Amino acid sequence: MIESNTLVERCIIDAAVVHHIGNKPTDEGIIFSKSTLNLDANTRNSLLTWFFSSFRFDEYYNLYHDSDLKLNEVFSYVSQIFEDPDTLFDQSVNLSKHLYEQSNHPKIKVGELFVVYFQDCPVGNETVDAVGLFKTETKDTFLRVLPVTTGFTIESELGFNINKLDKGCLIFNSEAEKGYLVSIVDSVNRSTDAQYWVDQFLHLQPRNDEYYQTKNVLNLCKSFVVNRMPEEFEVSKADQVEMLNKSVKFFKESEEFDMDDFANEVLSDPGMIGSFKSYKSEFEQDKDIQITDKFSISEAALKKQSRVFKSIIKLDKNFHIYIHGDKQNIVKGFDPESGMHFYQLFFREES
Repeated sequence: MIESNTLVERCIIDAAVVHHIGNKPTDEGIIFSKSTLNLDANTRNSLLTWFFSSFRFDEYYNLYHDSDLKLNEVFSYVSQIFEDPDTLFDQSVNLSKHLYEQSNHPKIKVGELFVVYFQDCPVGNETVDAVGLFKTETKDTFLRVLPVTTGFTIESELGFNINKLDKGCLIFNSEAEKGYLVSIVDSVNRSTDAQYWVDQFLHLQPRNDEYYQTKNVLNLCKSFVVNRMPEEFEVSKADQVEMLNKSVKFFKESEEFDMDDFANEVLSDPGMIGSFKSYKSEFEQDKDIQITDKFSISEAALKKQSRVFKSIIKLDKNFHIYIHGDKQNIVKGFDPESGMHFYQLFFREES
């Protein structure tokens, strides 16, 4: 839908403002700019690289509020900017105040908040405007070599690296009724304390699309195999690994997901299919999500979630067995003399 290189090439920075956001528990306050930034062409190009290069554009979100979307402060301020771009500076002040109020944990770092209005951003088959919110939290030391009468000298100064973005949010003027199309970056301090950017400040929820559905079904499959199967069926670790492998294989070989096809092809056994469907209802209720029975599979979500599908049997602290093929070539047994379990592995060749 969106590519960072295309944004760098085609988007235009219409206006930008920067304010310094302190840490609220230490009462550092906010240092406000008095006007928008005056940017030359080279600086604009450097900023475009910094603003966009860290975004992956595979998982999207929407701004939301539990009772009324208009009560989401970021949604309200950004909507006013879209309605009248000349209000960017005034709304940047409101956004800075809102961010400062959420910076109420001592571990939250101070930094500069950039509020930027972009024009001509390609989103799928349309071109829209966007509002960008970017916060710097990590400073790097840069060395400058300067000529002097006796030769050269070196000076150091603090700044931010345009190849690394600490926190970023792009709000595209699309899907306004759902809370706009939103993409985020949060690369510093992924602890619970840092969730103020996503949860408290932006107040986001995942966009209900193919990425979201693919991610949820894969999580459902893993949870069912790991947690429910051993409770209701007599299965070995090898059986569980095989089921995880079959699940991933089904997704990799399909463009569209169909719940009935998945159940019949991967689970096969009627009892296990019934257990899976029952577990799906529990999973949806517990996670407060809704999984549809048919959707297009997201390759990005599949690639990311497949990493947590471990095809490994761990034996004490001595051995790991990686299973990628037929579990019929693995036999589990018990040796009464040693009082230990064992696995027999059958193979044709070793390499």
